Parts: sequence; C-alpha cells; structure tokens
Amino acid sequence: MIRSAQSIALKRLISLRSGSSTDSQSGNGNIPVMGATGIIGTTSQSNCDVGSSLIGRVGTVGQVNYVTQSCWAADNVIVATPKGIDSRYAYFLLSGIHLPGLASSTAQPLLTAAAIGSVRVDVPTLEEQRRIAAFLDAEISRWDELARVRTGHWAALDEYEMASIADTLSGSATMSNGRPTGWQWLPVVPADWRIGPVYAYFEAQLGKMLNSDRAAGFDQAPYLRNANVHWYQLDCSDMATMSFPPEERYRYRVEPGDLLVCEGGAGVAEAAVWDGRVEPCYFQKSLHRVRRNADVPVEWLMYWLRLAKYCGVFEADGNVATIPHLTGEQLRRYRIPIPPDGERRVARLSREVEQLSELRGRIAQADALTAERKQALIVAAVTGQFDVTTGRGADLS
Repeated sequence: MIRSAQSIALKRLISLRSGSSTDSQSGNGNIPVMGATGIIGTTSQSNCDVGSSLIGRVGTVGQVNYVTQSCWAADNVIVATPKGIDSRYAYFLLSGIHLPGLASSTAQPLLTAAAIGSVRVDVPTLEEQRRIAAFLDAEISRWDELARVRTGHWAALDEYEMASIADTLSGSATMSNGRPTGWQWLPVVPADWRIGPVYAYFEAQLGKMLNSDRAAGFDQAPYLRNANVHWYQLDCSDMATMSFPPEERYRYRVEPGDLLVCEGGAGVAEAAVWDGRVEPCYFQKSLHRVRRNADVPVEWLMYWLRLAKYCGVFEADGNVATIPHLTGEQLRRYRIPIPPDGERRVARLSREVEQLSELRGRIAQADALTAERKQALIVAAVTGQFDVTTGRGADLS
C-alpha cells in the first residue's frame, strides 16, 4: 500500500464548516434536513451536496453520516466536504477517528471543525483510497444486514412479550366463554373475574415537588424521579437529593414492594417495583407511588400499564400535542380486570418476562460486539493495518 511520505492535517484534505439553522423544517419542500443521525425534517433548499459527510458536533458528538442526496445540513452538525480525496474514503477516514475524544470536556461536549482539522493522517493514493472504500462498503453491508436481522429479533421479542401479557391479563378467555370488557385492546376476560377501578385495589400518590430551596435545604435525602424508572427496572446510578423534614418522611418514603409509575414525558406510565436497595429513599412529584390495599399484587397493575401503553391508551387520553401525562385522577379511575389468583398469574408472567430480558441482553451484547468489530475493521483499513486486496493483516477478534 502506497502512503504519503508524511502525515497531513485533515483540513488540507477535507473542507470543514458548520451546518446552518433553517426555519423551513415544517414539511414544506422535499429537501431533507439532515443531522448526524439522519433526516430530521424537510425544507425547500439545500446547503450540502452528495459526497459530503455530516459529523455531530453537539448531542450525538462525533457520529458520522454520509450524504447520498442534496440536503440541508442542520446547525448541530459539521459538514465535511472532501477536496482531492475519494468521498467514501473520506467518510471512512472520519469514521475511523475517535471524534468524541476531540470534543470539549464540558457539561455539554462540543466538537469543533478546528479540532477535527488539526488531526494528522497518512493517506494512500487515490486508486488505493477507492479500493479501500469499495472493500469497506462490501464488508460493512454484511455487518449492517446482520444488524437488521437482530432488529427483527428485538421486534419479535417485543411482540411475544405483549402477547404473553395480553394472554395473562385476559385469562386466555375467548368471546364464547368470557366476559366482554368494552375495551378494544383487551376485549374479553373470564366470566368470574371482577372489573373495577384502580382506586378500589391500590393507593396511588404523587411525590414531592422539587424547588431550589428544597434542593439546597436541610434534611437532605435521596429520591427517585422520572429518569430513574424504566419498564420493570430502576436505575439508581444517578440519584439526586432534596430536603425531606421529619414530618414529611412517612408521606414521601418508598418501601420495598411499592410500584413507581412515571407521571409524564416520553416515559409516561413506565413502571417498576422498588426493591429497597437505597434506604431511606423518597420520591419526587414526577412519579406516582402505588401500594396495594387488596389481594392484588402491584405487578398486576405494572403489566396492565405496559400493555395499555403499548396499545396507545395513554396517547388517546393525554395531550400528545405537548407532553403526555398520566395524572393521579386518571390512574386511579382506570378500570382493570381483577383475577381471583393474581399472585400465581403474576409469578408465571414475571418468569417469562425475565427470560425475555435475558434474551435481549444477549442480543445487546452481540450488537455491541458487532459494532466494535465493524469499527476495528474501518480503523485497520484506513490506517493501512489491513491489506484490502487480500483481506489479511489485522486481528479483529
């Protein structure tokens, strides 16, 4: 492989500039508005040609996207236009550099054209650039096809999970032997099941409102907020504190077995059971704390919420034009099916859900390994560690 005699600054090989904001992202026109992750709108004009690469400068810092059609490059990207080198090779060259490592180490990392342009690289002849680009295009298409297959696996697992939840919540009843509910998304339950409002079986309460005085006051204690709650699990790696004086501790404390339900935002209705890993622990107003006051486990309501959200129930009831919310009044008044043997049904369903979670974890590990090897292949090819004419030279294992 023929390389340049000395390294060259990227700014001599690639023109680097920031994208621009546009007021025409409301669907007018057929020119895509592009960010580093893809299309984010449309407009009636373009500021970027085919063959450029878009690099995330804020948010998705360092992510690189190749431009295959004229577009408008948004102001959150850097436009990288090759000058004198092959455009696909330039894309792979940029992809092979650890661009996030060039960003400013601030609360909001920022990547600049100057930082990218100062990187020095060795560049082969134009003929070799094209060979490398063609090789990587062919190889990475295989990796991407594998990723698409795994995406199908994710969708199949989601469908299986929802089917299992629906079968459990409906008691496997049919129209011939069941009781109609009037709900299109869960039309039938066994004839001997009760149907009643959430408030008849559970106690639901919102948490404490956060303000600047409470965030800095006395009696600080950790609390859970919307960001800590996901379906079936709680993330306590980033917990904040605020003031909970003695007279409020009983009211806002969470106990093992409590169900925490997100009140609003993109994660509206997401729910998980508190396991007591942090003691004492409290909860913010962005969450509902649900406790059982009858013979129905809180997990039964958690799975009902999971299926209801999947079926769009909260989108219909919430104000989706802004931010959807599940208010305390709404939550308490929803009617749910109540089986006579909820504990047994929840235990069986929870085992299935846990097995599905384990499968998802394995797929996620495989996806991460695929991404690592794809990146290693790109780096090896553009740095000359890998002879693309023979497919030998780099250990990617």
